[in-house]
Amino acid sequence: MYDIAIVGGGCIGALTARELARYRLKTVVLEAASDVAAGASRANSGIVHAGFDAAEGSLKAKFNVLGNAMMETVCKELGVEYKNNASLVLAFDEEQENTLRELVERGKKNGVKGLEILNKEEVLRREPNVSKEVFAALYAPTGGIVCPFTLTIAAMGNAMDNGAELFTDFEVVAAEEQGDSVRLSAADGRSVNAKYVINCAGAGSQKVAELFGKANFTVHARKGEYILLDSSTAGYVKSTIFTVPTKAGKGVLVTPTTDGNTLIGPTSVEEETFDTSIRREGFDDILGKAKKMCDRLPLGETITSFAGVRAYSDRHDFVLEEGGERLFNAAGIESPGLTSSPAIGKYIAEKIADKFHAEKNSDFNPNRKSYAFFKKLSVEEKNKIIAENPEFGQIVCRCESVTLGEIREALTRNPRARTIDGIKLRTRAGMGRCQSGFCQPAQLELLMKEYGLRFDEVTKNGKKSFIIVGGEI
Repeated sequence: MYDIAIVGGGCIGALTARELARYRLKTVVLEAASDVAAGASRANSGIVHAGFDAAEGSLKAKFNVLGNAMMETVCKELGVEYKNNASLVLAFDEEQENTLRELVERGKKNGVKGLEILNKEEVLRREPNVSKEVFAALYAPTGGIVCPFTLTIAAMGNAMDNGAELFTDFEVVAAEEQGDSVRLSAADGRSVNAKYVINCAGAGSQKVAELFGKANFTVHARKGEYILLDSSTAGYVKSTIFTVPTKAGKGVLVTPTTDGNTLIGPTSVEEETFDTSIRREGFDDILGKAKKMCDRLPLGETITSFAGVRAYSDRHDFVLEEGGERLFNAAGIESPGLTSSPAIGKYIAEKIADKFHAEKNSDFNPNRKSYAFFKKLSVEEKNKIIAENPEFGQIVCRCESVTLGEIREALTRNPRARTIDGIKLRTRAGMGRCQSGFCQPAQLELLMKEYGLRFDEVTKNGKKSFIIVGGEI
């Protein structure tokens, strides 16, 4: 019997589990996919928003500003890289500049500090590759960037290190109240009992809510496609570059990532299903808009593309409320959900702890070592680690300089990597120029040995995404 069952292992579920681990509560996370950070928390812009865009008085505005203030400390504790690189919202005429002034006023009401309007010369001095057609820009110094899946994995690992449990491939399909608890059943027949359920299921949050009765919100899908450039483009832009936002979202952006790549996108496509396929017209849309924002886009350094689908509610705000006697809904967490996630997790955990009269966990340890750290060390530090463990002297992924020692850790630390993508998301093996063309066979062999798998049982990201189908080795 668990005290708390969290449905969904994205950034909201993971950071809520971490905050609950600060209390003496028995918590389990139920994730439908084969790993955490499998949905919107895996494929998004990775932007830590300043908080000037959300409507005054909304939950988005409240938790955006709170989460932004928490993010640097949370990342430091979890061994996750965070960069306070600031944001620029570009205007290309007087009318758009007037919109920027509205954003400044909205931001001030939301509690965002340091907002100012820069003229053309100031913008180009700060970002030389911005289009010379720029008229003005909103400068937000508290904007930042973080790796969304690294944050999610690290938060879940820290929760597990402090006593939380994780079940993957656990798609909740039924909820049955049994006295003072709820029995949650998975599609494969497994079940768990918990006294209280927190619905952080993202795209599936409406379905989970409906298992407890009629949901008072509906969830819709909006796809965003991206183009990723190689880390050789590091420094092309320093800040996150936006254009004036619309009702469909914050529009196409050009931003550095914490690992030195340049990210361009996303599109905004209404979907009936949560489809992550890439469209050719999506590329045309991204490039058409990005070329108006920036000059000399280094598109020859493109290494991959991807799409993420965000779930938004018909309220067009976060849904953070009880959905019954034994259910709390955290649904419709679209942008700025990543930024807000530390604050949302804290908010939910405090409400639950109060409900259960839970004691503080004096053994809670908020700190966690980074996964991919070796290449950032000095030569002396590297030599010391290699002397202690020679596997750190063997490079598996040449593009990203990922060592065998780091991959071994990814296979054994909470939450353990069980797929090719699981290794990639923890160590960056396969994320470089060749996109795992060199290192994937070695990763496949390591997974086979670690889990006693045949070569045709290893998957890219779980279920039937087999790397090798048929044939013999």
